Amino acid sequence: MGLFFFAYRDFTGDADALLERQGFGRAHHRVLYFVNVRPGMPVADLLDILKITKQSLARVLRQLIDNGYIEQKTGHSDRRQRLLFATDKGRMLFATLSATQASRIDEAIAALPPEGAHMVRQFLVSMVEPTDRSVLERLNLTVNL
Repeated sequence: MGLFFFAYRDFTGDADALLERQGFGRAHHRVLYFVNVRPGMPVADLLDILKITKQSLARVLRQLIDNGYIEQKTGHSDRRQRLLFATDKGRMLFATLSATQASRIDEAIAALPPEGAHMVRQFLVSMVEPTDRSVLERLNLTVNL
C-alpha cells in the first residue's frame, strides 16, 4: 500500500499544482478527463462513473462551464439530457494535465519487460470493483486485455 500511495502522490502532484493555479482541484481534473475522452457524455453517465452526488458535480461543472472549459448542450432525442463537451480551452488544459502524467506512465512501463505493460493493465483492472468493470469496457479502457 505504501508503494501505491507514493506512486499516486507523484502521479497527481504535477497536475495538482497546475489545477491549483486555475483555482481547481482533482474533481475538476476528473470531469475534464472523462469529458475529453468521451465528448458528448451525458451528465448522468458522469455521475455513475465518478460516484459523486449531483450537488458535488453541479458545483464543479458550474466552475468549468463558467470559466470556459466545458460546454453543455441539450440532447437531440431527449431534451432533458445534458451532454458535455470540452471547449478548445478545456482540451488544451486537459492536454497539459495529461502530458506529465502520460510521460510518467510511459517511462515506468518502458522500464518493464515486454509482458510487464500487459500485467500492469491487468493489475489495474483487477483493482476496480467487478460491478464497475463494464464501465471500463464502455470507455474502451480494456481493449487490449
